[in-house]
Amino acid sequence: MSIRVLVVDDQPIARAGIAAMLDAENDIDVVGQSADGEDAVRDALALRPDVVVTDIRMPRLDGISATRRILAEFACAVVLITTFDDDEHLFDGIAAGASGFLLKDSGPDLLAAAVRSASRGDSLIDPAMTRALIEQRVAPARSDEVAHTPLPRQIALLEELSERERVVLDAVARGLSNGEIAAELWVSVPTVKSQLSSVLAKTGTRTRVQAAVFAYESGFMRPGS
Repeated sequence: MSIRVLVVDDQPIARAGIAAMLDAENDIDVVGQSADGEDAVRDALALRPDVVVTDIRMPRLDGISATRRILAEFACAVVLITTFDDDEHLFDGIAAGASGFLLKDSGPDLLAAAVRSASRGDSLIDPAMTRALIEQRVAPARSDEVAHTPLPRQIALLEELSERERVVLDAVARGLSNGEIAAELWVSVPTVKSQLSSVLAKTGTRTRVQAAVFAYESGFMRPGS
């Protein structure tokens, strides 16, 4: 079955270009295009796409706010795209529940790969970039002993994980995909998905990237480890 995609961008040329690149793929079907965040929320609820590909900076309602509203209504994946190489947008998007982040100049191959990964529930950010940005985000906050101590709630959530779930969290924090985790642990991909779902539920996170951030902020993973 084709992956159903909604494309959102306030610039008509950019929106049409993204839609054309994705529609050229045999396994991707662009089911709609929206001109801003407000339209995206309305269209997403009406069309129920598998993946929403949305610009971040738009009038009326930005992509991150639209992501929050869409994901509050139904389960889908969101890929945020922007021309601004800004890690603050990345972490705001992660907090909103987006599955990934791409620059507009990433190219058709990476864009299509991101949509496919999103539909599978995999991470959409290059593993090395994911780890570097997470460590950059967490390390400054741990410059003193008070900041270094995880919150009691984070510690409690971490203690809820089984030994196997900790192994999966470690792999996710290292940027591995479900397939790579399955190969490393000698289990099936459905088994990894089941274990990852349990990790997300127990840590109070919604995406694997949020889980990776949790791994560092809780002290489970250390910057540079």
